[in-house]
Amino acid sequence: MLLIGLGVGCQRVPLSGRNQLLLIPSSQLLPLSFTNYRQVLDTSRVVRSGDQAEMSKRVGARIQRGVEQYLRANNQSQRLNGFQWEFNLIQSPQVNAWCMPGGKVAFYTGILPICRDEAGVATVMGHEISHAIAEHGNERMSRGLLAQLGLTAGQVALGAYLNDRPRETQALFMNAYGIGAPVGYQLFGELPHSRKQELESDQLGLIFMALAGYNPQEAVGFWQRMAKAGGGRKPPEFVSTHPSDDRRIKDIQRQLPEAMKYYKR
Repeated sequence: MLLIGLGVGCQRVPLSGRNQLLLIPSSQLLPLSFTNYRQVLDTSRVVRSGDQAEMSKRVGARIQRGVEQYLRANNQSQRLNGFQWEFNLIQSPQVNAWCMPGGKVAFYTGILPICRDEAGVATVMGHEISHAIAEHGNERMSRGLLAQLGLTAGQVALGAYLNDRPRETQALFMNAYGIGAPVGYQLFGELPHSRKQELESDQLGLIFMALAGYNPQEAVGFWQRMAKAGGGRKPPEFVSTHPSDDRRIKDIQRQLPEAMKYYKR
């Protein structure tokens, strides 16, 4: 039985330095991620060839190298232990993209018109991969686990819970990563990505796309286009789990000077 105390599993998010509680070990989280990713691909229309598929894989590979470079330079390469990078384009009108733990990325064709070009794809790819690098899903699963078990102190028989309740564990994973109906993280949705997590992913994503050779200034244009595409369907920031468009764009503009230090034309 795996026993994890509530004070164990705390670490800091790269770059932001925010403390987070992570209770799910990679040995259990990654197999769950890989299984769910394969199920998504098996039930979706994956675009195997063509310019768009090649572009998504090309951008993904470049972002991957940027991530590896950044973590290596900051002595955090252990965050990539067990990663099995994969980048797939899914034919769907959904304005959608996500990255599961272990580097399992899905891009939906519905978001490509808003991306417009490789820099736009890199903006989204960098942002989504940053969620995985910062282990935001693990953080949400950990919070959900504590809420389910009603714990206030002591230790969690975590291994027994996850192994003995596969249905509950699957539901917890799907909720934490926004997988279900429709599958994946909806950019227009209200899934449980906190504002802090979203802004952290924006910040990290700018650096990753810069290291990949994409101008991080292009991220501003992407989010402006996303705001226009969203129209009046988004709720005000104070009732949303996501930053408002204005807040996000202003924060990105504020972070650009730092991100540009990593950009080599």
